Amino acid sequence: MNKNFQAKQGGFTLIELIVVIVILGILAATALPKFADLGGDARAAALKAAQGSISSVSAMAHAKALVTADNTKDVTMEGVAVTMVNGYPKASNLLAQAAGLGDSAGKSADYEIIVGTATSGNTLTIHPVKIASANKDKCKVVYTETTSTTAAPTIVATIENCN
Repeated sequence: MNKNFQAKQGGFTLIELIVVIVILGILAATALPKFADLGGDARAAALKAAQGSISSVSAMAHAKALVTADNTKDVTMEGVAVTMVNGYPKASNLLAQAAGLGDSAGKSADYEIIVGTATSGNTLTIHPVKIASANKDKCKVVYTETTSTTAAPTIVATIENCN
């Protein structure tokens, strides 16, 4: 018998393999957020917040107009005089300013604010600034002012592709 026979290790032990797998898992978990594109989700969430802000300002301004019993008198919201039409805010940069989305000139670091006219009335359209121009119609909030004293304005968010 050969007493000098020694078994040589031919591979890695189970402990070594587990340690390597755990280290690779930790590296993958910390590197994943750097490579994942979460910008579209963030823009969609910000747009939903903008819709809620406009809706809140519209409802509060309407309530204030009802209390004063004058549907045409301007109301002050957050220090901004908002023009009223049929008891609700007029689609304007001042509405966006009162909602905290931009300044009186419609300028914002986060949103593109466009006041315009559509077939259904005056509108205020809000897009995220960092969005592809081809996706602007798919990622927006549109406030359309009311044309009667018995109907509320419409606030519609289109959030399909905010990349």
